[in-house]
Amino acid sequence: MGTETQILPKLRLISLVGGIVNDAKALLTQEMALIKLEVRCELLKAKTAVITLGIAIGVAATGGMLLALMLVHMLAVLTVVPLWGCYGFVGFVFFALGGVLLAAGKNQAEKLDAVPQPTLVRLKESKQWLAKPTTFKTR
Repeated sequence: MGTETQILPKLRLISLVGGIVNDAKALLTQEMALIKLEVRCELLKAKTAVITLGIAIGVAATGGMLLALMLVHMLAVLTVVPLWGCYGFVGFVFFALGGVLLAAGKNQAEKLDAVPQPTLVRLKESKQWLAKPTTFKTR
């Protein structure tokens, strides 16, 4: 009967450690599911933004072409520069403006965050917590 009373606390300890390990596995599984969900949410936002930007670019490009043609012909009427020179001047101005806008867009695209930082911090904390060695003392 003396050995049974010694084995019972050890079995409880093993059961407790097993429960902690199972909880840690469940925590990591839930963290990964949360990361996937947050990434999907960010991708959905990016998709919506890209569609909106695409439509806006198409409409703006059409209006820009019409305004450029108007500007070219207005310059040809108001100045002594030949029509081909007016096209070249207006084309150069639009080319330079496009370069500036392209640089600004590239700068904005570099700021996109695919995985939110709070999620990464939580995942690193969980990893560190699981990596810590634990010791159990029995009486």
